[in-house]
Amino acid sequence: MSGGHGSWFERVSAAFRQGRKDLRDLFPEPGLDTFPLAKTLRGYGRRTFLADLRAAGTVGLLALLQGMAYAVVAGLPLHYGITCSAVASIVGPLLASSRYSILGPTNATAFMVFSYFAAFPNLNRMELMPMLLFLTSALLIVGAYLRVADLAQYISRTVVVAYITGAALLIAVNQLPSVLGVTLVEAADGHRAVTLPGLLYRIVLSLGSIRWTSALCAAATLGIYFVVKKWRPHWPAFALALIGATLLTTALAPVGFDPPTFSEGRFTWRELLPVFPDFASARALPNISRLFGIAVALAFLCTMENSMMGRALAGRSGRRVDGNQDMLSLGVANLACAYLSGMPASNSPTRSTLNFECHARTPIASILSGVVCLIGALTLGDAVAYVPKAALGVLVITIAASLINRRNIRICMAATRSDAMAFLITLIATMMVPLHVAIFTGVGVSIILYLRKASRPSLIEYAFNQEGQLAEAQKGARAHPSISIVHVEGDLFFGAAELFRTQIQRTCADPNLRIIILRLKNARHLDATSVMALEELIRVLRLEGRDLIVSGAMKDVYRVLRDSGLVEVIGKNNIFLGSASNPNLSTRNALRRAQEILGRTDADVRIYFDPAQS
Repeated sequence: MSGGHGSWFERVSAAFRQGRKDLRDLFPEPGLDTFPLAKTLRGYGRRTFLADLRAAGTVGLLALLQGMAYAVVAGLPLHYGITCSAVASIVGPLLASSRYSILGPTNATAFMVFSYFAAFPNLNRMELMPMLLFLTSALLIVGAYLRVADLAQYISRTVVVAYITGAALLIAVNQLPSVLGVTLVEAADGHRAVTLPGLLYRIVLSLGSIRWTSALCAAATLGIYFVVKKWRPHWPAFALALIGATLLTTALAPVGFDPPTFSEGRFTWRELLPVFPDFASARALPNISRLFGIAVALAFLCTMENSMMGRALAGRSGRRVDGNQDMLSLGVANLACAYLSGMPASNSPTRSTLNFECHARTPIASILSGVVCLIGALTLGDAVAYVPKAALGVLVITIAASLINRRNIRICMAATRSDAMAFLITLIATMMVPLHVAIFTGVGVSIILYLRKASRPSLIEYAFNQEGQLAEAQKGARAHPSISIVHVEGDLFFGAAELFRTQIQRTCADPNLRIIILRLKNARHLDATSVMALEELIRVLRLEGRDLIVSGAMKDVYRVLRDSGLVEVIGKNNIFLGSASNPNLSTRNALRRAQEILGRTDADVRIYFDPAQS
């Protein structure tokens, strides 16, 4: 009795130890830096500070105005977007690895918030926003320590290029109403279009009400911008163009030049006071349950945007980034926004690109831009009312255009058919569905392409020739009972299991084949699907008077075979473990066992292997 208990206890203990080892393998030590900015501060000098300050002035001004614009998109008061722009820009770089990333409200996060609360119009979005941000930040912080951002490596660069291209087009089209000075025709159901065709359709319907003052203001702004870019490339072209357009509009106002401005953007500093998440009331748990789904979607969206923009800017600058470190900074930034009356923060494509193009040197530029945004919000609340919407809109379009890399698009379309398909599917998704859905579509395409490539074994038959050397076997039936050795190279996960079994069954079509030796020395990631496929294959073979022998199984593979009960099905006499010191020993012993089963020593031996892995 005690022996039974002891055996049960030992099995549970062994399972616990193995589970702990598997968790360590799956989630290794996070290796996150608690204050990566310290490395930047060590060699920080006056010239670097001035370069960062110049970039910060331009980016901070855009952050202030875009924060208001995205707050309107999300259906929130203007100060929510301003607070998010300032707080996320200041807090994010304290923990980030990326040099150029600017955190704050984005098109995709604003659309996601809007679409969620549009589906539940009875919910008070201002009351629930702190709780939503808290849940999102918690998911991001936990994900960073579990190294979830490493999964971004399975998202192909093709999908990243397509998503950024589609997002840039959507951002640009969203600014056209401001540039043209039109008020979009409302949809019949009262919903706001969030897809490219819907936006273009409503813009076309509104073309009859174009305000030429807005179009002229946009043209003048564009002229100032390109003149500065060409003749004074080191000057802040964005800020100078916006200031110039504002001064020009104000000066011409007495003669009737009156393009729409941010007149509704006036606010006081009291409106920036924080509203904390409510965990004490009886509604806290129901609110957590209600918001958890949208929080997961937001966390995933922010992670993907952060990873995509981080990788894109890293590729342009030649610097490496740590996705998990940046995910941690994103989580902490959203946590700060939760307690300081903000909205969801992500990696902004427009502001990050502008920061890069303004020649920022370090993450200090992001902190300074947040300070500029905050000072501007506190001191220039009334001045914002004079900024022409057309001027800001056309400048945002120029930034969006810079996100589109024609060479990368050409490579994606010309490299392979699968790359072209992935690019087109993701690009169309960004145009036809909301951006957060498009990201899931792109990720799905990446995973499908990865599984497709990883789950297609290619087998070639080899045999010993008269000289005793391995050579490609001649096609046709074997002249006498034979032994086939199948070399398994790579992953035997669920995606490859069925294809692998199918190819083995085709091999078994030869009526002279009696024994299959499955050489698993280099097989990896055996799972339940593969085990069940092998078990079915063994039963079919034995019904036909054939058999299967396993050779070269390493410890991890043997553990799966043992724990799943497949060792008993195969038979211990038919399993030969691999040896690192003598890799061919197990195959030699398996051959002897096969000849023993056949009762002869002149069996024809043929070997299968995957040439792609050789």
